[in-house]
Amino acid sequence: MTKTPAYTSPWLTSHGVFPAEGIDAGVAAHYGEPLKEQRRLAMGAEKFVVADYSHLGVVTVAGPDRHSWLTTISSQVLTGMSAGDSREFLLLSPQGRIEYAPLAVDDGERLWLIVEPGQAPLLVDYLNSMKFMLRVEIEDVSDRYAVLCSVEDPRTADKAPVELASAVVWEDPWRDICPGGLSYAADADDHPGRDFRRFFSIVDRAVMPALADQVSLAGIWAAEALRVEAWRPRFGREVDEKSIPHELDLMRTAVHLNKGCYKGQETIARVHNLGHPPRRLVFLDLDGSEHTLPPAGSLVYAGTKKVGAVTSSAQHWEAGPIALAVIKRSVDPQAQLRVVEPSQSDDSQPAEYAAAQTVIVSPEAGQVAGRRTMGDFLRR
Repeated sequence: MTKTPAYTSPWLTSHGVFPAEGIDAGVAAHYGEPLKEQRRLAMGAEKFVVADYSHLGVVTVAGPDRHSWLTTISSQVLTGMSAGDSREFLLLSPQGRIEYAPLAVDDGERLWLIVEPGQAPLLVDYLNSMKFMLRVEIEDVSDRYAVLCSVEDPRTADKAPVELASAVVWEDPWRDICPGGLSYAADADDHPGRDFRRFFSIVDRAVMPALADQVSLAGIWAAEALRVEAWRPRFGREVDEKSIPHELDLMRTAVHLNKGCYKGQETIARVHNLGHPPRRLVFLDLDGSEHTLPPAGSLVYAGTKKVGAVTSSAQHWEAGPIALAVIKRSVDPQAQLRVVEPSQSDDSQPAEYAAAQTVIVSPEAGQVAGRRTMGDFLRR
């Protein structure tokens, strides 16, 4: 059986490049100046700044039934989308666990879906199994199209190369609570996502070599640090086999609470109205004295009790070492946490990091139907 060769971005030939590992293998972690690259990405530079996400998968869904069909099988409403509109939706298991989290943008003729590396063929198979007699055509176009990330909108930025200015562009909806959504954040009005801007441009892979000379390159570490700072969950990082949307604050942008029936809706409604999510996403400020970062999978402890695991970590150009973790709902929001790296060998001493938590998903999130307001009592 022939093994599929690992992906390698054409931008990995740039001078000073340091390749990323794990789920982001195949693109650059940085190009020699990770914090400077991050600052340029966040603040802008003389040239248009982009980060390489060309390892992501791209799927197209064409046909007149594409919006209504995806609305019936997903957590989000896609009907009424016009050219240039962006959405985020979830495809769930019958138990409400997240199986796919495509990022969707319409160009007037088709929907473009962006997914994690290696997921496109699986998503195509799943969608084909669900289309029945509807007028939709589904195609994996990952080998022809690449995804590039920017903080500025390439459609309106004067310095954006024409290949980006004319591209299909997905705009991250994380800045706002989408129609039908609800933030589970403890303080939704002070959510750092309100200042988060992110655009994914879908370009022909053939233009990537020429684009490298027209833009300022930032490694994926830079873009991921800005994502972590904004409390923005990513499927390939924060989602595991048990994840439900409530735990990650994805009710904010990926779930419409007033739409019709879809697979997994019972869990969405039951947890939202009657229960609490069993785990919660938390932001961690890490002790920087180790001069390293805990990798994803590092264990989180409250005292001597294991309460969760790190899902993403990053060195932020202003905030220093930061991370996202998924921990048990019952953990005291005031508790001082510590992060312990997995041991590399039986006789090695794993690195430990003190971690101050900032609540993202409130421990009291959910149970909406069981709450009573002061107005409820006054009306009795």
